[in-house]
Amino acid sequence: MSSARLAHTPAHTLVPSDFSADPIAKLARSAPPADAPERLKSIMRHVAATVSVVTAGHEDRTGATVTSATALSVDPARMIVNINRTSSTYPVILRHGHFCVNILSAAQQEIADRFAGKGGLKGAERYEGAAWTTLASGAPVLLAALAAVDCEVEEIIERHSHGIIIGRVAALAETGGTPLLYRQGAYGGFVA
Repeated sequence: MSSARLAHTPAHTLVPSDFSADPIAKLARSAPPADAPERLKSIMRHVAATVSVVTAGHEDRTGATVTSATALSVDPARMIVNINRTSSTYPVILRHGHFCVNILSAAQQEIADRFAGKGGLKGAERYEGAAWTTLASGAPVLLAALAAVDCEVEEIIERHSHGIIIGRVAALAETGGTPLLYRQGAYGGFVA
């Protein structure tokens, strides 16, 4: 549909039949295809995303490599992470009410792999070989992280396979550098 038609047609007079010639609008009204999960996964692999490690716990500390951490709001300062509810990290976040988003630098692919479970590493084993501390919430913070956003859980919304976790920012740390990116199943970075 052309923008000229929209400009001359009041919005309240548009009805679904007006969009019948628009293939995108038609698709939006249809049921998802049977192969939607695999196709969505394939499509989302085109999105280059910053790699972070979400950490939680104390003696039961664990964590997960994610590309789904972002600021929900800067004022008030809130983060959002999406964690699979079958992940070992999810119940630890629930139990402690905290998490830290450790944004990895381009030199920290090995840490990303460990927290992704490569080599069968689990729980506290994933923390070996790196220096850790805590900030306000008590969640583990990677000292050499590009940046760390320490959060207290404000709300968890359970939808489908994941928990959408909203965190109230309790502390921030930043060392700077170039972020580690992930796209099409591979790590990468920016080309200057």
